[in-house]
Amino acid sequence: MAEKKLYNQDGKITCDKNILYSIVNLATKEIKGVARLSNSNLPWYKKLFAKSDYEGVKITFEANGTLKIDVYVDVYVGENMPDLAYRIQENIKNNLSSMVEMKASNINVHVMDVFCDRLDVGY
Repeated sequence: MAEKKLYNQDGKITCDKNILYSIVNLATKEIKGVARLSNSNLPWYKKLFAKSDYEGVKITFEANGTLKIDVYVDVYVGENMPDLAYRIQENIKNNLSSMVEMKASNINVHVMDVFCDRLDVGY
C-alpha cells in the first residue's frame, strides 16, 4: 500500500493513497459543469472490480515526491472546456496542498463524454 510519510518534531504522519483518491474525487465533483467522474477509460474487466473512490482518477507517485494525476470526467454541454479543465486542476491542486501538503507535478483532465441535460447522467 502506497503511503506518504511526513516527519515532524512530535512523530510521523502517514497519508494513505485512498485519502488522495478521495480528495481528488471530491475536488473534481465540486466544480460546476462536471456531471460525474468517468470510468470509461478502464477495460470492462477492471470496471467490475473498481472501487468507487478510484473511479475516474489515476494517481502516480513521481520519484521527486510529487504526484501525477489523471482525472477522467463527463461534463454537461455548453461548458467552456479549457476553463472547466483549469478550474478542476486548480481545485485539485489547492485541496491537496491544504489538506495533505502534497504537490502535483501534472494534473491531466480527460473529458470522456458530454451530457445534454442533467437527467442524462442517470442519478
